[in-house]
Amino acid sequence: MTDESPALYVVATPLGHLGDLTQRAIEVLRRVAWVAAEDTRHSAPLLRHCAASARLLPAHEHNEESAAQQIVARLAGGESVALVVDAGTPGISDPGARVVSRVRAAGYRVVPVPGPCAAVVALSAAGVDARHVLFYGFLPSKATQRANALRGLVRLPYTLVFYEAPHRLLATVDALAEAFGPARTLVVARELTKVFEQIHSCRIGEARAWLLADANRQRGEFVLIVSAAEATIEDAAGERVLKLLLGEGLPLTRAVRLAHEITGVARGTLYATALRWQENGP
Repeated sequence: MTDESPALYVVATPLGHLGDLTQRAIEVLRRVAWVAAEDTRHSAPLLRHCAASARLLPAHEHNEESAAQQIVARLAGGESVALVVDAGTPGISDPGARVVSRVRAAGYRVVPVPGPCAAVVALSAAGVDARHVLFYGFLPSKATQRANALRGLVRLPYTLVFYEAPHRLLATVDALAEAFGPARTLVVARELTKVFEQIHSCRIGEARAWLLADANRQRGEFVLIVSAAEATIEDAAGERVLKLLLGEGLPLTRAVRLAHEITGVARGTLYATALRWQENGP
């Protein structure tokens, strides 16, 4: 790019509304020789919108290592490259981190060009406490692995942020209810910045019915935000009952189930407590 040394520009692109593309991003896309894109077919119209003449090369989750090698070769030849994904910021639950790592290891500059990120956009309009946030991204697709992942998050005093695809949405909402119980706040944000954008806040136990009330509510790309864990009188009662049951020699899973039935505390909360006791003692 002009007289500057070659660099990889990590460029955030709009989630949906083209007006969110920054002027700096437009200038970078116009000036680089190459654009490494998650889906070249998706990014080609964006380059036309910017009047950019850069050539495209694919850089997605299935070829990221070989793409990184190509990008380093372009940089070695004196050409700068912009890295983009289909929407939002590269490397945030999208391809990009490996490319950036390889470019930095090769000694070339990596320049962030900030812009939209779905997690931050959703948090800004969710109306939840975002002072302490844990961004998880996509949960495992398999039910057992998903449940195990959620158990590890149950007791954390942080607002939790997940991404989800439409075909897994209901299963994930059910898993959230099983792990966290019905009372916590859940914010469902879909199709952010697009025509059918929707941001809905409810209790986790009410989310399934809300989604099923209108099939359109299950369409699009989703950000799910769960309020942070808070210690309650019910939690303390659940822990007391769980401790007694485990003390009587009941297997962990049975003790958790019975403590849940007796106190109403979420199974995920009780399970996480039991695992913590196994590691550190009660």
